[in-house]
Amino acid sequence: MEEKLIYKKPDSLNELKTHYCPGCGHGIVHKLIAEVMDELEIREESIVVAPVGCSVLIYDYLNCDGIESAHGRAPAVATGVKRVHPDKIVISYQGDGDLLAIGAGETIHAANRGENITVIFVNNAIYGMTGGQMAPTTMPEQITKTTPYGRNTDDVGFPIRACELVNTLVAPFYIERTSVHDVKHIIKTKKAIKKALLNQKEGKGYSFVEVLSTCNVGWGVSPIKANKWVETAMIPYYPLGVFREEKEKV
Repeated sequence: MEEKLIYKKPDSLNELKTHYCPGCGHGIVHKLIAEVMDELEIREESIVVAPVGCSVLIYDYLNCDGIESAHGRAPAVATGVKRVHPDKIVISYQGDGDLLAIGAGETIHAANRGENITVIFVNNAIYGMTGGQMAPTTMPEQITKTTPYGRNTDDVGFPIRACELVNTLVAPFYIERTSVHDVKHIIKTKKAIKKALLNQKEGKGYSFVEVLSTCNVGWGVSPIKANKWVETAMIPYYPLGVFREEKEKV
């Protein structure tokens, strides 16, 4: 019987042993970005910006140009790169502590200006790289290294919903929240990333894709339980779906 090739590693993904923990969703998102780069034929014109966090080494995995920024400053760096090289596809790839804590100002103002960049935000509800501390997206009552009795919303406030926050602004063109906790949602996440990068290629403006992911090591559970927790705990608080597909009319 003649063999037929039905899948291969994306050309835009480097051959590299992963540094991510088993069960982490970052590797899945990396692969999806690489597949979309291949399909849109944009690898040679793409530049990925990574700040401090678990995503810090994304430029090692993607076979394209990459820049590391200071913690939280990826949107500012991406803005500068895009304005100097408007013909490039610029991706700001960030985690929750980076995007919503130290980088909250950069996040809001880049979105508010409607910069023609793509922001991919991986939300795993915890600081993964630094040991499992509470993040801006940590769920109420969630146990972390800095909330051993659970997140107390009376003391530290509620988790920040990034898509809803960005959606209050006029300038963003496209906002969607997805997940990678199962195959069906991984497929939807790829479609969202593709749409966001295509928007940038067509000059439509700022696109923001939030991806709910797991940090089973930081959460202290198995990968199977972590994926289930995304479904049962995170999604009810962070509803999936498209929040906007064009700029608001003023």
